[in-house]
Amino acid sequence: MKGLKLLCAAAVMSLLAAFAIAAGHDAEVAELTKLSNAWDVAIVAKKEKAIADNMADDFRIIDGYGNVDGKAAFVRDVMDAKLVIDPYTVEDFEVRLYGDVALLSGRTLMTGKHDGKPFTSNYRYIDIYVKRGGTWKIASVQITRYPPPAPAPK
Repeated sequence: MKGLKLLCAAAVMSLLAAFAIAAGHDAEVAELTKLSNAWDVAIVAKKEKAIADNMADDFRIIDGYGNVDGKAAFVRDVMDAKLVIDPYTVEDFEVRLYGDVALLSGRTLMTGKHDGKPFTSNYRYIDIYVKRGGTWKIASVQITRYPPPAPAPK
């Protein structure tokens, strides 16, 4: 009987630990989703400090053409007065957690103007966040461009 009580107590403790882990996972996903959404808004609004504050110092981007750049260049390019990005939404958004590393991915149709000329950019992306000192920062971005969808037949 004593063994059965110990076994039941161990099962209850395991179940409680699993619930705690799931709750922690959900909280991390919510925090990362909030950070990602705020970063998108900051980019559209050209809020330089908010953009830079979300980024790790060793940030890098691999753009849709395979070019690699760092934090300073990324911020400079977003802040370019010739660039206007329209508000956009992210589709197929997903967060995958691996300890202190998180992969955030999605699909975006971005529109705007550069030097007064309209542009459209369809791309899938993966943002890699790392948790350092208890704070999540975006460390890397990779973008894969794809053609716009074909018009619907008439």
